[in-house]
Amino acid sequence: MSYFFKQIDRWCRNERCFPCLLIIAVFLLFGPGHVSAQRSIPAPQQTRSVLITKGTVHVGDGRTIDEGAVGFRNGVIDFVGYAYGATAKYDTTIEASGQHIYPGFIAADTRLGLEEIGMVRASVDKQDVGSMEPELRSITAYSVDSRVIPTVRSNGVLLAQIAPEGVMISGSSSIVQLDAWDNDAATMLADDGVFLNWPSAYDRKGWWAEPDETDKKKLEERKTKLGTMTAFFQKAKAYSQDLSPSTIDQRLFAMRGLFLGGKTLFIRADAARDITEAVQFAKAQGVLRTVIVGGYDAWRVADLLRESKVDVVLRRLHSLPLRPEDDVDLPFRIPSLLKERGVRFCLGNAGDHEVVGLRNIPFLAGTASAYGLTSEEALRTITLDAAAVLGIDNRCGSLTVGKDATVIVSTGDALDMRTNNIVHAFIEGRRIVLDDHQKQLYRMYKDR
Repeated sequence: MSYFFKQIDRWCRNERCFPCLLIIAVFLLFGPGHVSAQRSIPAPQQTRSVLITKGTVHVGDGRTIDEGAVGFRNGVIDFVGYAYGATAKYDTTIEASGQHIYPGFIAADTRLGLEEIGMVRASVDKQDVGSMEPELRSITAYSVDSRVIPTVRSNGVLLAQIAPEGVMISGSSSIVQLDAWDNDAATMLADDGVFLNWPSAYDRKGWWAEPDETDKKKLEERKTKLGTMTAFFQKAKAYSQDLSPSTIDQRLFAMRGLFLGGKTLFIRADAARDITEAVQFAKAQGVLRTVIVGGYDAWRVADLLRESKVDVVLRRLHSLPLRPEDDVDLPFRIPSLLKERGVRFCLGNAGDHEVVGLRNIPFLAGTASAYGLTSEEALRTITLDAAAVLGIDNRCGSLTVGKDATVIVSTGDALDMRTNNIVHAFIEGRRIVLDDHQKQLYRMYKDR
């Protein structure tokens, strides 16, 4: 490739020369395959029934079935049980002896498809200008062609909630399945929730390795933000009462589902005081369903969350404590603390390098299983409980007859980074290609 460009340079020293640029463009488009890894073609709709048999079935609701089987046809599961009980005829049988069968993993609160390369601004579309922007729809910016998506699928993550970032009200999230030609085909549940960033009562300065002491924010600045937020919610609630408004206000219209049903308010908050205020605020404004995102101190206010029926999308476990005085392993133990206190939650991976690291979601669950949860309880945090928190548990999250056939098979424990090896994956019965550009590069240099 370098020789080719040297020849171009010899032919024409003018970098703006159109013929040279045209030659280079043709070379990049139709040249050797190793120049750019090709995107896998999305799987076609299931036409042949499939039975995965003689593996350990992890149902997702806490149960396991040794020597079990999962069968599905037309994209829907029609059998879950012991292998000997599968009497119906299936077109394709996959032998999974010694392997593990799971529901597809679910990632909540992620910027997947909104950010490709963090340092390249043109490839980042996760945030817009403005402070109150509920009408901004993450699904319109979501890129099904992201090269990160196949790497995420390779570890068993097949569904994701695509959520925007922002100042106060970031926009509306949507839930997608990770194998589609376009955004419409990818969308599983459009505009499932509105994301709100709660103004923190404290300002943490410094960086993660050497944090400074926590200082109180300027009270007047925070008071102004809360006042602006309250006024906006009151206006949105009043707007929602008019089912036939004379004029359509896009911002207020995007909030209707919070008060009439159909949308969830996801509030990003970590400190106990912030979580308490956020829950009380949502209740006072008439929001029907609230979920706390982050939730570092959620276990400290578990009674409030449980009584208010507020779920939690828990912050990344693989991180340092927020306070210098906290136990260094506290982030690892928060799942078990929430479980003990009866708060429903799922795991998230928000933070630095979150998109490229989203494939580590199953390993976060593995860490939770090493710090208080059983392995099946940990599995629930990225399957059935994740589906329940996101409001899609009627379709996915567990291997249950009648639900979507979103299934993965691993040769080892999928929650253990040492043995995770996904060999089969299905989304709504469609067999997914598990290759990605990282595997392609590995093969290329391995065979060099």
